Amino acid sequence: MAPAAPPSCRLLCWLLLSAAALRPGLGWYTVNSAYGDTIIMPCRLDVPQNLMFGKWKYEKPDGSPVFIAFRSSTKKSVQYDDVPDYKDRLSLSENYTLSISNAKIGDQKRFVCMLVTEDNVFEAPTIVNVFKQPSKPEIVNKAPFLETEQLQKLGDCISKDSYPVGNITWYRSGKLMQPLEGVVVINFKKEMDPVTQLYTVTSSLEYKTTKADIQMPFTCSVTYYGPSGQKTLHSEQAVFDIHYPTEQVTIQVLPPKNAIKEGDNITLKCLGNGNPPPMEFLFYLPGQPEGIRSSNNYTLTDVRRNATGEYKCSLTEKNMIASTAITVHYLDLSLKPSGEVTKQIGDTLPVSCTISASRNATVVWMKDNIRLRSSPSFSSLHYQDAGNYVCETALQEVEGLKKRESLTLIVEGKPQIKMTKKTDPSGLSKTIICHVEGFPKPAIQWTITGSGSVINQTEESPYINGRYYSKIIISPEENVTLTCTAENQLERTVNSLNVSAISIPEHDEADEISDENREKVNDQAKLIVGIVVGLLLAALVAGVVYWLYMKKSKTASKHVNKDLGNIEENKKLEENNHKTES
Repeated sequence: MAPAAPPSCRLLCWLLLSAAALRPGLGWYTVNSAYGDTIIMPCRLDVPQNLMFGKWKYEKPDGSPVFIAFRSSTKKSVQYDDVPDYKDRLSLSENYTLSISNAKIGDQKRFVCMLVTEDNVFEAPTIVNVFKQPSKPEIVNKAPFLETEQLQKLGDCISKDSYPVGNITWYRSGKLMQPLEGVVVINFKKEMDPVTQLYTVTSSLEYKTTKADIQMPFTCSVTYYGPSGQKTLHSEQAVFDIHYPTEQVTIQVLPPKNAIKEGDNITLKCLGNGNPPPMEFLFYLPGQPEGIRSSNNYTLTDVRRNATGEYKCSLTEKNMIASTAITVHYLDLSLKPSGEVTKQIGDTLPVSCTISASRNATVVWMKDNIRLRSSPSFSSLHYQDAGNYVCETALQEVEGLKKRESLTLIVEGKPQIKMTKKTDPSGLSKTIICHVEGFPKPAIQWTITGSGSVINQTEESPYINGRYYSKIIISPEENVTLTCTAENQLERTVNSLNVSAISIPEHDEADEISDENREKVNDQAKLIVGIVVGLLLAALVAGVVYWLYMKKSKTASKHVNKDLGNIEENKKLEENNHKTES
């Protein structure tokens, strides 16, 4: 309640207040405040010198006043009326500025500052507006997915606790969405909290999507008014899963179909371009008219070359078919003979490496891990032909598709012996060499008949290509016979050589030519033959040139002689004619 006025002026004050209520006040003054802030309302009146007291009131919707604060100019005291809505929220300063803390929507009304003197009442009205910024808009109740060509509810955009009421707008990829019959339907709803008097606004959107909406962001915004004017808040983006039917089917082959070989596992993968993608298909294999129902994957294990052909897949309920051709690459190698083969020296051995493949294959021959220039062919086997032969083939375009077979060739031969002797230039010793050829390696044994010192009993060369030798150096005091025995699993061979005493000169026999030296001799012979043939050709060309030259010279000589004869005859005719005239 308002404090009681002094008795002496109670009537006067009442009369003044009544008169002031009938008098027009000052012009309208507006104070804008944010919800929860402190409302500050200056009195906007000059304080008169004879001021008795100042009061603040507000007007109800029916115009009746409600006094809320009183301040005496003499006692400097402040009294607040018992108004529940403003308990502990009011503050009246010495200059009669009224402050209301924790602004509420209910504070939005007309307040009046009154300054009272003994003979007059002065009033200054103030209009208070309270604004509340809404919460950030949020898209809720979102559809789990949207189907194309169907009008569906996309979601609700909600913004809470605003004053005054905000307005919600929808956007598709940043562009404003306007209502369109059958395509865009927007419904707006507002609710007010009876306690706080704040509004919650909700806008629901129904939308007919297309495939163009895939990964398209949708947003909403709320536009509201605040103390400083109009503002807008935007929601987070929402992207929806768009469902659409399959329009095309494709088939894939794993691994890539240009690298499939026998023994591989093939996985056929059928894909539809719809969303969600179809998960069940019919697979058609070559030569099988009936489809096999399966998920989007169908696997064939350990495929053979007869799996080459056209593969198809289709949807189970739609006539959409995709096909692809698959070639199962193969590679066959047949080496004849193969494995371990034992032949005799001089034998003929035909060797063939036959390739059968799905495309052209490369063939490589190796002997003892060394690549050969051409495939081996044996018309007459030699010991050096023995070894481990490998025929290897591969399809370069198909990883891992290669084959190889091996031939281990063993060339056997009975021991063959040739003995040679050579006198040392000093004439003090003779070297006897036993050259042995054969396989398996023959064992060599020496026997000496006669007397003479043996300087070096055994000295053997390495065993290469079925050949090696053993030599001894002796100094015979008389004629001796040396016997060389060579023996392997095939035969035992014996050869003897008579050697004269060291004091008796004798003819030395030529040493055996090694394979390496024999090749050098052959190369030298080829070089000599080439030189001789070249010289013969040069001599032939020179002879032809000389013959042509001589032939031409003789022809020219005949013409000269003929011309000379004609001149002599003409002279004789002239002499005869002259004699006849005389």
